[in-house]
Amino acid sequence: MTSPSASSSPPVDRRDLRKAFVASLTGTSLEWYDFAVYSAAAALVFPVLFFPAADPVTGLLLAFSTYAVGYVSRPLGGVVFGRLGDVIGRKQVLVITLVLIGVATFLIGLLPTYGTIGVAAPILLVLLRFAQGVGVGGEWGGAVLLSSEFGEPRRRGFWASAAQVGPPAGNLLSNGVLALLTLLLTDQQFLAWGWRLAFLLSAVLVAFGLWIRLKLEDTPVFRAIAESGDRPSAPVREVFTAERRPLLAGILSRIGPDVSYALFTVFVLTFATTHLGFSRSEVLGAILIGSALQLPAIPLAGALTDRFNRRLVYGVAAVGGAVWPFVFFPMIAGGSFALLVVGIVVGLGLHSFMYGPQAAFVTEQFSPRLRYTGSSLAYTIAGVVGGAVAPLAFTALSGGSGNWVPVAAYLAIACALTVVGLVIGRDPDHDEDEAYLALTP
Repeated sequence: MTSPSASSSPPVDRRDLRKAFVASLTGTSLEWYDFAVYSAAAALVFPVLFFPAADPVTGLLLAFSTYAVGYVSRPLGGVVFGRLGDVIGRKQVLVITLVLIGVATFLIGLLPTYGTIGVAAPILLVLLRFAQGVGVGGEWGGAVLLSSEFGEPRRRGFWASAAQVGPPAGNLLSNGVLALLTLLLTDQQFLAWGWRLAFLLSAVLVAFGLWIRLKLEDTPVFRAIAESGDRPSAPVREVFTAERRPLLAGILSRIGPDVSYALFTVFVLTFATTHLGFSRSEVLGAILIGSALQLPAIPLAGALTDRFNRRLVYGVAAVGGAVWPFVFFPMIAGGSFALLVVGIVVGLGLHSFMYGPQAAFVTEQFSPRLRYTGSSLAYTIAGVVGGAVAPLAFTALSGGSGNWVPVAAYLAIACALTVVGLVIGRDPDHDEDEAYLALTP
C-alpha cells in the first residue's frame, strides 16, 4: 500500500537521476582506481623502490603500512567532509573530495624514489597516501547519497549501488592498465618508470568526474532539508549522542566486505606469486575477470534487496564469505590458473552480494538530516578496523611459511562481525525520505 507521503512526493526527474548515477559511479571509480593502483604497487613495486630491505617480508609490511595510512586517515575526512555534506550540501563537498583524491594520486606518479632522494621519498609517499585517505573519507557517503537521494526511496538498494560499482570498475581499470603495462614492458622498464603511468592516468578520470558533477544540482532531499531549516548545526556530535546504535550497525556491517575485498584483490597478489608459483600477469588476469563480473553483480544484488529483505540477503552472503576462504586456498594450491579464476570469481561474487546492498543499508540507519555524517563515519571507522588492518594482518599471519589457515580464520571472524551489525541494524523507513521529498518544489 502506498503511504500518504509517497503519493504526495514529486515525480523523479529521470535525466537528473541518470546524471546522479553516473556522477556517483565515476567518483567512486576514481577513488578505487587510485586505491587499487596503490594496492598493487604496494605489493609489487614499493618494497623495492621506496622501502628497500634485506628481508622481503619486512619490505612488504612497510609497503602495506602506507596502504593502511590511506584507511587510517579516512575518519578525518569522514568527520570534516561528512559534517560539511550535511551543512552545505552533497554536491559541493563531492567536488572538493574528487579534486583532492585525483591530485594526490597524480603526484604519487611524479614522486622520486628512495634511490633518488633518500628517506624523503617514503615520507612524501605516506603524506600523499594520507591525503588520498582524507578525500576518500568524505567521498563515499556523498557519492552514495548523490544517487540514492535522487532516486525513489523504495529502490534505494539499486540506486545506491552506483557508488558500490565504483570499486570493481576502478579495480578493473587499474588492473587492466597494470596488466597491459606488464605485457608491454620488461620488468626493468616497469620498475623504472612504467608503474608511474598508472598513477598519472588519474587526471583523465578527475576531469571527467568534475565535468559530470559540476553540471548536477544538489539532491532533492538535501534541498528540502535546507528549505525546511532542518540542517544540523553539530552533526558529528548528534550522531555520537543520538544515533550510536545506527553507527555501530553501520561500522560492523562493513568489516566483512572490506576484509574480503582485501584478500581477493590485494593479498592474493602476494600469496599466489610468492608461495604458489603463479605469475604476476596470471593473478592480475584472474582479478580482472572477477572484477568484471562484479560490475553487473553489485547492482543486481542491490536490486534484489529492494525486492527481498535487505539484511537477509546481506547476511547470507556474509556467511558464504566466511566459509569460502577455507575452500579457496586448498583449491588453488595445485597451481591451476582455471581454479584460481574460479576461486577469485566466487570470492568477489560473495563480496558483491554484501557490497551491493551495503550503501543502502548503511545510509538507512541514519535520519536524512544526519545521513552524510553518519554514513561517512561508519564507512571510515570500519575502513580502519577492517580494510586498513587486513593486508598487514594477512601478511603477518601467513608469514614466510605461506600458512593460509589463520588468514581464512581472520576473514571468518570479520564476516561474523558483519552479521552482528546486520542483526542490530534496522530495516528501511521510506517515510523519512518521502516526507522530505514531498516538500521539494
